[in-house]
Amino acid sequence: MADDPLFIIAALAALAVLVILMFGIGGFGKGGEFNRKHANRIMRYRIIAQAVAVALIVIFVWLRGKTGN
Repeated sequence: MADDPLFIIAALAALAVLVILMFGIGGFGKGGEFNRKHANRIMRYRIIAQAVAVALIVIFVWLRGKTGN
C-alpha cells in the first residue's frame, strides 16, 4: 500500500490539510491584524485542500476494492 503512488499523494494531501490548519490556528492564536486580514482565506484554503484529500482517499479506497489487492 505504501508504495502505491495514489496513496502517497493522498497522504501528502492530508499532510497539507494539517499544515494549513496549524497555520490557521497559529494565526488565530496570535490574533491581531494578520488574523483579521487572512483568517477566512486560510480556512477557505483548508476546506479546499480537505475536499481534495477526501476525494483522493475515496478514489484510492475505490480502486483498491476494485482490484482486490
